[in-house]
Amino acid sequence: MSNILEQEIIQLVIRLLTAAVLGAIIGFERESRGKGAGVRTHMLVAMGACLFILISKYGFEDSERFDAARVAAGVVTGIGFLGGGLIIKSKTNMITGMTTAAGLWVTGAIGLGAGSGMVLMAIICTILVLVCLEILHVVNKNLGYRQAMAIFSSHEESSLEEVIKQLSKQSNHFSLSKQGESYKLEVMLRVPKKENMLELIKRLESIKGVQLESLE
Repeated sequence: MSNILEQEIIQLVIRLLTAAVLGAIIGFERESRGKGAGVRTHMLVAMGACLFILISKYGFEDSERFDAARVAAGVVTGIGFLGGGLIIKSKTNMITGMTTAAGLWVTGAIGLGAGSGMVLMAIICTILVLVCLEILHVVNKNLGYRQAMAIFSSHEESSLEEVIKQLSKQSNHFSLSKQGESYKLEVMLRVPKKENMLELIKRLESIKGVQLESLE
C-alpha cells in the first residue's frame, strides 16, 4: 500500500516539476527580450496552475460535489486578469505586452495540462509556443507597420504645412499648436517595420525649414 502511495506522490511531483521547467523555458525567452514577465513569473504561473489542478483532481475525491473542471476554469480567469496587467497603451497609441500576456495565459494552460497528466501535450504546446515567439518574431519583425510619433517645430507655419503635405501618405493624424513665437507639429507616422529608426530620423531631419524635436 505504501509503495502505491509513494508512486502516486512521485508521479505528482514529476508533473509539478515538468510544469515548472516548461514555464521556465517560456519565461527565459521572454526575459531574454526584456519583457515584463520573465522566468520567475512564468514558473510561478505554471506551477500554480499545475498545483491547482492537482488539488482539484485529488484533493476533493471524497467530496460528494467533486468537480475538477471548476478549479481549472477559475485558473483560466485568474491568469487572464494577471496578463491584463502586462498590457500597456503608450501615448503614441501603441499597445505593448499583448504577446507576453498571451504567453503567460498559455503557460497557465501548460501547467494545467502537466498537472492533469497530459505531460506530452504540455511539452508539445511549449515547443509550439517557442516556435511562435522565436521564429514568427523574426518573420513579423520585417513585415507590416509600426506607429511612431514625430514632433517638429518651426517659426514659420507654412514650413509645417509643407511637412503635412509631404507626410500625408504616411499619416492621417496631425496636431498643430503654437508655443510662444514658434509652432509645433505632432505627426503620428505609419512606418514600415523594416525601416531602420536611424534612417527614419535622417529622412525626417532632411525636411527643410523645420526641426525634428523628437521621435518616439
